[in-house]
Amino acid sequence: MTLQPDFSKGLIPAIIQNEQDGRVLMLGYMDAQAFEKSRTEGRVCFFSRSKNRLWTKGESSGNFLNICSMQLDCDADALLIRVSPEGPTCHTGSNSCFGDELASTDFLQVLKALIAARKIQPKPGSYTNELFDAGIDRIAQKVGEEGVETVIAAKNNDLNALHEEAADLIYHLLVLLTAKKTDLNGVIAVLKNRHQIPG
Repeated sequence: MTLQPDFSKGLIPAIIQNEQDGRVLMLGYMDAQAFEKSRTEGRVCFFSRSKNRLWTKGESSGNFLNICSMQLDCDADALLIRVSPEGPTCHTGSNSCFGDELASTDFLQVLKALIAARKIQPKPGSYTNELFDAGIDRIAQKVGEEGVETVIAAKNNDLNALHEEAADLIYHLLVLLTAKKTDLNGVIAVLKNRHQIPG
């Protein structure tokens, strides 16, 4: 289906989101020409209100925003663009114009991406790669061990130990999911399906 933004009211906002970790990187505006240039070239182009012209993000800095997907809102007058950024997005040097601090859930996406990267490009001395090399049985065993240790920490009312063991459990579970060529998105889809929220 071809995207058809409604430019009848003028410029439309374009929210830029990191495809990898879900972080909102910046907000810009597009006219029909900027949208078409973005769509055809695969890099985000805005209409700069200060420059009063089309402006491809990264044209001077080299920090381009490579488009992974584009999605319209329900009124077709706002865009959500998921990107793979080349370098920091903000002119201050930050990854996001909204600051570099990651929400807890965003960090899980970052960790998931790092584990997936280790599988594709092994790093000498990496514990993650040791697990992948050991195979599914060993990874699954570690998930079981960390699950038991999490239960023991909870039973012992040791909050610090509970946090440590739960962190180990989540990490090893992410490795197991990656080894099985899936990830958190599949788990989240199941949770969403089980927990139907009234519209």
